Amino acid sequence: MSAVTPASGTAATTDRAVAPVVDESGRVVLAAVGKRYETRRGPVDAVADVDLEVAPGEFVAIVGASGCGKSTLLRILAGFERHTSGTVEVGGAPVRGPAPERGVVFQDYGLFPWLTVAENVRFGLRQQRVPRSRARRRAAEMIEVVGLSRFADRFPGELSGGMQQRVAIARVLAGDPALLLMDEPFGALDALTRTTMQHELKRLRAESGATVLFVTHSIEEAVYLSDRVVVMAGGASHGAPGHIAEIVPVGLGDVRDVNGPEFNDLERRIAALVHES
Repeated sequence: MSAVTPASGTAATTDRAVAPVVDESGRVVLAAVGKRYETRRGPVDAVADVDLEVAPGEFVAIVGASGCGKSTLLRILAGFERHTSGTVEVGGAPVRGPAPERGVVFQDYGLFPWLTVAENVRFGLRQQRVPRSRARRRAAEMIEVVGLSRFADRFPGELSGGMQQRVAIARVLAGDPALLLMDEPFGALDALTRTTMQHELKRLRAESGATVLFVTHSIEEAVYLSDRVVVMAGGASHGAPGHIAEIVPVGLGDVRDVNGPEFNDLERRIAALVHES
């Protein structure tokens, strides 16, 4: 097969397949990351020697006992806290502070009670100086995605806990983040609402393609949602810095039966790791 030379200004034709372009903006790389706090009694290492790489579009859950450093890692990735050792990169760039491409959802929703649902969802877009008309359209789209279009003019105090969490997720998704950081987002919800929100998150994540790091105390939730489960150990109560004890691949496919034997075996294995750590 003939090919045109590059000098002609026309792309050469070859038999080799063109490799697909992969969006690396959601890639997470933590290398030897540590966080030390200075206290009256001396330095305390919250986490130490954490190595973790998360591929773009991957969903990784983080589990472990209280105080093992799960939330600390998320806050470092969000840019709310500075790590004291190692390197932290998202999308190939070092994390030096908060950025719109890293969206954060907390357990307490963080909504402004004096703003309506629509105004809450538009808030981040306003901070990014997105034009008013575009921000309104984008907010309306995300409110519809989370099923709250009929409540766009309501205030947070008029909504249930599950609805408020949907607003918080819509606000983050409106900014189209490459990385979604979620710290116990469903921990305060009742069992039925929590299950509903898990289904919603799976759907939204599939549609957005965002990378997700999800901190939870529920091992069932971690296995149901994630591609891999990071088990952390240590912490102040253990007299050692928080660290990764093991990373467990889930490998159960998209449709998961929480009552199935494979699901339960994996849940028991991770529970044992958490208790041993």
